[in-house]
Amino acid sequence: MAARVQAPEKELRFTRSGQAVVFWVLAAVLTTVAVTLAATAHYRDINPQLPHPLWAWAPLAVAVLAARLAVRMTRHAYLILTPLGVEIFPFFRPAAGMRLVVWQEIAAAEVNVATTVLTLHHDTAKTSGIHLSLRPIRTDRRQLLARAVIGRVGGISNQ
Repeated sequence: MAARVQAPEKELRFTRSGQAVVFWVLAAVLTTVAVTLAATAHYRDINPQLPHPLWAWAPLAVAVLAARLAVRMTRHAYLILTPLGVEIFPFFRPAAGMRLVVWQEIAAAEVNVATTVLTLHHDTAKTSGIHLSLRPIRTDRRQLLARAVIGRVGGISNQ
């Protein structure tokens, strides 16, 4: 049984839905290729050089994998802003590799929307910290993330 969030209204979840678009399109294109290859069964008596319809299973299998990956990217979190801090989830094994950066560890934050990078600095001299790519997050959600982090920490936002 999955652990329930104590106060879900107090957290902001950001998923990898910006990356998922590529895999949704890939799944759609590969499904179309599979349907086209399967349709060659109707024309093999006219042109025997057409590929066998069983070749449709190869792009269909890759399309299913791409769709599953897109669903995973759309549903699962990349960053979660909670009252405790910022939870960062890697793509592979997110439960084991999750990192929590508490707000007290963050001295300053910089968001550069042009280069799509969020930097969480651990000291005021800005010599150490964490750089997070904002590319996995949808473009319209990046501004929300920037406002939330800068509002909480008080940092710099480069537009």
